[in-house]
Amino acid sequence: MPWLESSAMDDRVRFVAEWLSGDVSKTELCAAYGISRQVGYKWLARYEAEGPAGLVDRSRAPHVHGRAVGEELVDKIVALRRARPTWGPRKIIAKLEQQHPDLVWPAHSTAHEILKREGLVSARRLRRRAPVRPGALTIAQAPNHVWAVDHKGWITLGNRTRCEPLTLADTYSRFLLAISAGSGTGQVLTRPVMERAFETYGLPLVIRSDNGSPFATASTTGLSALSVWWIKLGIHPERILPGRPQENGRLERFHRTLLEAMRPPCANADAQARRFDAFRHDYNHNRPHQALGQIAPASFYTSSPRQMPRRLPEPDYPSSHAIRKVRSNGEIKLGGNLVHISSALAGEPVAIEQIEQGWRVWFYKEPIGVIDRHGKKLSAIQPG
Repeated sequence: MPWLESSAMDDRVRFVAEWLSGDVSKTELCAAYGISRQVGYKWLARYEAEGPAGLVDRSRAPHVHGRAVGEELVDKIVALRRARPTWGPRKIIAKLEQQHPDLVWPAHSTAHEILKREGLVSARRLRRRAPVRPGALTIAQAPNHVWAVDHKGWITLGNRTRCEPLTLADTYSRFLLAISAGSGTGQVLTRPVMERAFETYGLPLVIRSDNGSPFATASTTGLSALSVWWIKLGIHPERILPGRPQENGRLERFHRTLLEAMRPPCANADAQARRFDAFRHDYNHNRPHQALGQIAPASFYTSSPRQMPRRLPEPDYPSSHAIRKVRSNGEIKLGGNLVHISSALAGEPVAIEQIEQGWRVWFYKEPIGVIDRHGKKLSAIQPG
């Protein structure tokens, strides 16, 4: 991976300084700067041999350019970039190959140089890779295995009202299932968007979200009214760790792309919603996606066979479990004690399974907590 051209010298100096300090392992340091260990050793050797001057780029240009790109191809590359200013050279070349398969297109690195000469490539700041969470999160194996949901940061529309888009996407295919132009993040605005998605595309097995409203609460179970509804539909709610948005990284990355449909903001919510609809269709059907081999997401997505039910099913608890109805204040009675379970489950039946540590509490097919042996306090389910 090449160094960022706007600050390559500064990055290399910092890289060598950190390497020589010994505070970070060489593997982690190379990963943080997005380069291989081989490249890291190369720049260290140049620095040791020549000092800072060794970190300056050396020209690789041949004396004779035998593969100059024709003017017709250059014009098409530049024209597509101007029409799609957020597309990178990989995406541009992939699209042009689809549109003009009879022409021989240059490598994406050559297209990058062409765009650079035309002043159409902006410098990007260095982004260090975030640590990966081990296990825990579900790895999507097929469409509708895992959906991801989140709210994009809000904008002010032309009429001075707030717009805080809700985005819903299939993790496996990157297919964009919904974008709303709602004015907030509450359940009253979120649930109708998800209902329409369920009715149109069917039900996923897992929905991944952050820990914010309306997807989760700060309670022991983490359940909200929305995630209770998901569970009743047979959907497993999966939450990322607090402060780790990279664990929903595909949707976070998409939010940067979504900015092109938010700048400048539309005059009102209806106009912004129409703009989102047009963007979603273009994103799903026309826009090449690098992670999909430069194929649009619609080519990989199929609707779920699990249809939205007309009625929510009742839980089917084992006969060996004790059943308790959650009171309006979120408590149940167990062995003469009142134990708080979740206010989000008020009026719902939960199942109590006796285990070595005390009692495991179930809501439908989801274990939601463990009551201690004294029957007084609910604790969260521990990972593992």
